[in-house]
Amino acid sequence: MPPAIMLAAVLGGCAVGPDFVPPPAPSVSDYVRGGDTGNTPAGEGEVQHFASGAPVPVQWWRMFGSDALDRALDAALAGNPSLQIAEANLRQADAAARAGAGVFYPQVAVQAQASRQTGTPVRMGSDASPGIFNVFTLGATVSYALDVFGGNRRAVEALAAQAEAQRYAVGAAWLTLTGTLVNTAIARAGYAAQISTTDALVKVVREQVEVTRAQVSAGTSTHASELSLLSQLGSLEATLPSLEQRLDQADHLEATLSGRFPSESEPLALSLESLMLPTELPRVLPSELVQRRPDVLAAQAELHVAAAKVGVATAAMLPSIALSASYGREGLQPGALFAAAGGVWGVAAAAFAPVFQGGTLYFGRRAAQAQFEAAQANYRQVVLAAFAQVADALRALEHDALTVDAQDRAREAARQLMSEVQANYRAGTAGYLQLLVANAQYQQASLGYIQARTQRLQDTVALFLALGGAWDGPTPTP
Repeated sequence: MPPAIMLAAVLGGCAVGPDFVPPPAPSVSDYVRGGDTGNTPAGEGEVQHFASGAPVPVQWWRMFGSDALDRALDAALAGNPSLQIAEANLRQADAAARAGAGVFYPQVAVQAQASRQTGTPVRMGSDASPGIFNVFTLGATVSYALDVFGGNRRAVEALAAQAEAQRYAVGAAWLTLTGTLVNTAIARAGYAAQISTTDALVKVVREQVEVTRAQVSAGTSTHASELSLLSQLGSLEATLPSLEQRLDQADHLEATLSGRFPSESEPLALSLESLMLPTELPRVLPSELVQRRPDVLAAQAELHVAAAKVGVATAAMLPSIALSASYGREGLQPGALFAAAGGVWGVAAAAFAPVFQGGTLYFGRRAAQAQFEAAQANYRQVVLAAFAQVADALRALEHDALTVDAQDRAREAARQLMSEVQANYRAGTAGYLQLLVANAQYQQASLGYIQARTQRLQDTVALFLALGGAWDGPTPTP
């Protein structure tokens, strides 16, 4: 560092290294190309509106209208080990920052010592016999390191920023927990509905097999028709174990998220029909998103840490000054500690300036600068990913609405066809096999609708998560 800059730093009391300035919000006004829509298309008669200025509810999952889901979230937030780990790490980081701030105060120590020793008068030019005596000492020392170039300030600044990053890590853990549990509950409801519908479809196909088998025996149908139905039946039956396994995994995950063992937890058995689709959704401006998402804020705090560490590494290359003072009492007997001749004192000022360290300090600063550049790039990457997630969720909700609407129309058409065939069967103008085929078509259409409905609910969850939820975590206690 040039002498003029060093002198300015000393006189101005400033800290070396870059002063951290939060990155500006992105200048984009929309999340998706072509502009953000104000609402989704109608899907099953339901339109989701994006209300400008509407806040993201803290307990956003309550918008799904399930008391059982609300209770499960309350239990998970109270018992989840991962969230407890993050909160403990926050308390640790906050305590470390408070401990680091002690460097700004004088360091005071007291000491008391009693010793028995021997001394030889030879060192004093005397040939007297050595003597044994006691020495009692009582004293105090005060020392203070002058933070001339702000290295200590930058170090404490880094600790405070690390605590801030951990605070947002708690937010990320909170958001991950709530989002994962709600998604798991929705997925389980979808699996249960698919299992029920698939069971009904298997029964229908089995009846078709029996009817066709009878027709083959009577010579009114071909054996190939029976084999085709048997193949279809086997394929349907093969889907059931997979669906049941996914349902079991959802139960196990829900128990784990709540801090319970799977064997001791009752399943969160919601029906898909009991979950409401939130129709009034918040709209967060792109300029506000970076101030809401815990992962973006954590990346910003890590950038602050890296900036402060550049200052620490820079200050390590510059001179340091420490002041100290001591006062004590000494005596050969405890009662003589406060005698007139028993006082000892001292004051000192020490300066240390690194001259040659084999490149350790220079390259340490280069490493800190490279870390700062990496933190800048990481922040940009996190922001880009955040905007992409919001854009994905917005587009997904548009596509989900169209998919649900098409699947609902297909299901309704299949239901009407089945009703007509049932009427014709009762009138004797349609055969039982035709009735079974219509029923199978309806069940297949129902499966498509269940999957589309489940995906629409889960993509709504994805939007809440992409917007950063509304986490406002606890303030660490002293």
